[in-house]
Amino acid sequence: MKVAVVGATGMVGEVMLQVLAERNFPVTELIPVASEKSVGKEIAFKGKNYKVVGMQTAVDMKADIALFSAGGNTSLEWAPKFAAAGTTVIDNSSAWRMDPTKKLVVPEINASELTKADKIIANPNCSTIQMVMVLAPLHQKYNIKRVVVSTYQSITGTGVKAVQQLENEYAGINGEMAYKYPIHRNAIPQCDVFEENGYTKEEMKLVRETQKIIGDKTIAVTATAVRIPVVGGHSEAVNVEFTHDFDLGEVRNILHHTPGVVLQDNTDTYTYPMPMYAHGKDEVFVGRIRRDESQPNTINMWIVADNLRKGAATNTVQIAEYLVANKLV
Repeated sequence: MKVAVVGATGMVGEVMLQVLAERNFPVTELIPVASEKSVGKEIAFKGKNYKVVGMQTAVDMKADIALFSAGGNTSLEWAPKFAAAGTTVIDNSSAWRMDPTKKLVVPEINASELTKADKIIANPNCSTIQMVMVLAPLHQKYNIKRVVVSTYQSITGTGVKAVQQLENEYAGINGEMAYKYPIHRNAIPQCDVFEENGYTKEEMKLVRETQKIIGDKTIAVTATAVRIPVVGGHSEAVNVEFTHDFDLGEVRNILHHTPGVVLQDNTDTYTYPMPMYAHGKDEVFVGRIRRDESQPNTINMWIVADNLRKGAATNTVQIAEYLVANKLV
């Protein structure tokens, strides 16, 4: 299995390599790919060193699978070129997510939609992935009408520059700013750029991607996305209104038996999800499950996951694993 990692020197790219190694993905030849300034650098993977190559070289090497994490513009330009060369692309940017001809995949929910004809597959937004992992099994049982979500997002979602900004602020150093404001001791109610409706792109991703992954455009979603000075993962306060009433014990039982979801929900022992516990893990953690007493058939939950792993790298590798296991590449 010849595997290209596009954006191999970036924050998500590095985690992709780590996850490929940890999960023992059948890589027989690794092709690390990055921008021209990184060409020639060496990447270590499972005890071997590999030289970083440029985009056209990687296309010509005809990988079986290419894992992309190099930004939307790069994906729009290069993913079709890889696909034309026979490579199956799994793209972690927002470039293809809402393209009606492309599948948007969380393996535990909708990998069965994939076929050999899918040469460009979209990996969802990090904050969407962790939310739908919890929502999908509950939708099957109770039918979701409306979701209100507020996110508390790690700076690692912005990238290395944001991590450096926080570290500089800790140390009292004036340096390059990833955000318009300080992030240390602050919460910034803006993730990504604003759209015409006053919502950010990140907030609208939660709306559009949730409907596409679950396969139900009638689900109403409204979101507020906030950046906080945390590195371990994204947290979400999620309020869900169902068509049908529910039993809290049954909800907990459903989530307890959902693959990839870990229930942490015991207020007696102060057990609930937090980024410090999710950091470095592949699961989605859910707790603080309680009935919304202000209206019927409505529940509150707190959902946390490592945005670089299940929110990005791990989900991408899981898609690749499904393709291999089902002989789709």
